[in-house]
Amino acid sequence: MPFIERVTMPKWGLSMKTGKITEWIAREGDEVEEGDELAEIDTDKIAGTLEAPRGGVLRRIVARAGGDAPVGCVIAVIAGPGVTEDEIERVAAEAREQLARGVPAEDEGSPVSGVAEVGGRALSYATSGGGAEEVVLVHGYGGDKNSWLFVQEPLAARHTVYALDLPGHGESSKEVGDGSLASLATVVTGFLDALGIERAHLVGHSLGGAVVTAVAAGVPDRVRSLTLIAPAGYGPDVDAAYLRGFAEAGTRRELRPHLSKLFADAGLVTRQLVDDLLKYKRLDGVDTALRSLLPTLVAPGGGAALDVSSLLPRGVRTVAVWGGADQVIPASNAAALEGRAAVRVIEGVGHMAQMEAPGEVVAAVEAAVSG
Repeated sequence: MPFIERVTMPKWGLSMKTGKITEWIAREGDEVEEGDELAEIDTDKIAGTLEAPRGGVLRRIVARAGGDAPVGCVIAVIAGPGVTEDEIERVAAEAREQLARGVPAEDEGSPVSGVAEVGGRALSYATSGGGAEEVVLVHGYGGDKNSWLFVQEPLAARHTVYALDLPGHGESSKEVGDGSLASLATVVTGFLDALGIERAHLVGHSLGGAVVTAVAAGVPDRVRSLTLIAPAGYGPDVDAAYLRGFAEAGTRRELRPHLSKLFADAGLVTRQLVDDLLKYKRLDGVDTALRSLLPTLVAPGGGAALDVSSLLPRGVRTVAVWGGADQVIPASNAAALEGRAAVRVIEGVGHMAQMEAPGEVVAAVEAAVSG
């Protein structure tokens, strides 16, 4: 069937207004599949890869490498068979005119921030999309809702997606109480209550994976599916030195070596990433929060303190994703999920699979949602 797909500058995070195309990976005339890499894009926060939203032929590259483009503006055109050159040029001409004006396109699908009151704490979250299925993204230790920059937008094309900041993280209250897994699970359940979400597809990374497992164990009737990304609490292996080092680091020099363990591609540990995390760690209450949460993850002897494998409900559809090069919670722990979940190991990817292989993570969530 003839179709024209307008490829737009994505919105990776609430503050993103423009992006710089550093390189086009695909070329005009290339046939691409959905999820194929199209271009490398740099923002004021992080660099990432733009993937094809649909399969077809890349008929026109509108925004050239080296230039900035506002969020939502058309930067390329993919089309199916039977679309004439005149039709392609008409769409491309409109896009070039918009780029020349430098005016951001209307972006109704971009994330909207909000605050929910849960147990006397303010929980910050970002929501996008309007689909019937509701997906809740829960980050890991020391992360925040921006950990999902590259996956929230593609998921929101089909679903309503919420990315929240756990207590002690991001823009949420820094009060974590006893820092236990049970208390964090109660907070997430309270978040569902506060937003009127009856049943959700829960996605958890690292500590967040253990948290959503505990939620599913406590209120299985509220959970449609689980997607676990390098989840804590499955298997005995964990880099305790990383977790302690992250909690204790107070300078750029101290923090950077620990962050390098998060990614297979060390180039993703940018100065901006380090500076943003240092800024967060220096907020009032963060140091206490991180230290309070640490015993939930690391035993006094240095091993894993969590074991949630027995909590995983048999009736909840579960997909797990691990980076084959994960140094923090290695993929060897996936053995704990054999026969209980569909497990995908992505080679050449570290602990932050949602940032290094977002297309694979989106596919895993979609597999969990669709069953």
